[in-house]
Amino acid sequence: MLKKLSIAFLAAAAMTAHAQNPIVQTCYTSDPAPMVHNDRLYVYTGHDENGADFFWMQEWRVYSTDDMANWTDHGSPLALESFSWADDRAWAAQTIERNGKFYWYICAHSKISGGMAIGVAVGDSPTGPFRDALGKPLFENGSWDHIDPSVFIDDDGQAWLCWGNPQLYYLKLNEDMISYEGGLILADMTEEAFGAPLMKNREKGRKYKDSYVEGPWLTKRNGTYQLIYAAGGVPEHISYSTASSPTGPWKYAGEIMPLCPTNSFTNHAGVADYKGHSYFFYHTGKLPGGGGFGRSAAVEEFTYNADGSFPTIMPTDEGVKPIGTFNPYRRVEAETMAFSRGLRTEQNRKVGVYVTDAHNGDYIKLRNVDFGTETPRTFTARVASGLRGGAIEVRTDSIKGEMIARLEVPGSGGWEEWKTLKAEVKSKVGGTHDLYLCFTGRKGPHLMNFDWWRLK
Repeated sequence: MLKKLSIAFLAAAAMTAHAQNPIVQTCYTSDPAPMVHNDRLYVYTGHDENGADFFWMQEWRVYSTDDMANWTDHGSPLALESFSWADDRAWAAQTIERNGKFYWYICAHSKISGGMAIGVAVGDSPTGPFRDALGKPLFENGSWDHIDPSVFIDDDGQAWLCWGNPQLYYLKLNEDMISYEGGLILADMTEEAFGAPLMKNREKGRKYKDSYVEGPWLTKRNGTYQLIYAAGGVPEHISYSTASSPTGPWKYAGEIMPLCPTNSFTNHAGVADYKGHSYFFYHTGKLPGGGGFGRSAAVEEFTYNADGSFPTIMPTDEGVKPIGTFNPYRRVEAETMAFSRGLRTEQNRKVGVYVTDAHNGDYIKLRNVDFGTETPRTFTARVASGLRGGAIEVRTDSIKGEMIARLEVPGSGGWEEWKTLKAEVKSKVGGTHDLYLCFTGRKGPHLMNFDWWRLK
């Protein structure tokens, strides 16, 4: 199955040589939720399983970047097993920082009530480790409405949590971020607010201009509160409403991302400002084998209108441009990449996250790599191979570009028997280039696992 995906990906890559969307190619990543912290942008995602016929999701994942081109995979620091009360459906989630702690609001199916429930995990860093902050759901009442939480801290320090399909709900969070004040607040789901009322209140035969469905994202711009959400039914597009308070009353403001051929009948948006740029995250089904139950995070840069409203944002395969250069003269985790073909990532306690499933013809691409004015002398990598091994060819600008180094990788005696190997850089290279790490070897078998690399 995995190699069929790799072959399909080869054909897709040939047609879209400059594609950077979806931003992760090593697995399916849904419902992206961005967060900026300490000059780095993190994206928290769900994980659609290969070959799924429903939203059978077991874990949440984290990726980060400092240049919007090269993303580091931090693995899965949170899963259903993190919550003793949860047994299924690790759906959309969002993380926020407060007072040096990171709060990850999730939804999952509850063993306690038999419905969906809102939970919260807490960690000391953006990548964890995370633990269930309560040992029980933050909120549940047996309803299936309680999905897709979004968290927002207002200018006055008040935190709000909202979620829901088809009803939009709120909680007014206390400063500890794991308890709340007052009861459950229900938004007024009117035609003026969202383009249509709740289904049960709609007039038979009447066509409405839009409707709230799910996946809220609460934010604020120029003093106006903005609620972004998946809209319109199936298939979904992205719309938004505005208000003068975080709980409304809302006024429908229009579509942001119209219906497009994204190969996914759902969508889920999040926005972030980062290093003077504004970014819109969403998901598609565009990876090989992807679709409505195999979704992948994508991103577009946009500019707000002069009044702070959203422009129309269209999905692209090209994605966004780098906003910085990449330094290769350091230890670089192999799971840091701008694009890849045919690869997956795994993790364990010994080495953390690493690249696996490398076959002949697969590659890792890094964008905007700054070699400076001096040519590196050596390429070093930590690798493991249970059988025949292979080689890593280091090339510039394309998979057929100039080969500056070739690292021979022998069998190491086991897939987690790691060896640190070194090869000479034989060609001069300077300035800024895209860098390709190309895997070669006997066709067919898995060649190697890959932990990290360094140019020196």
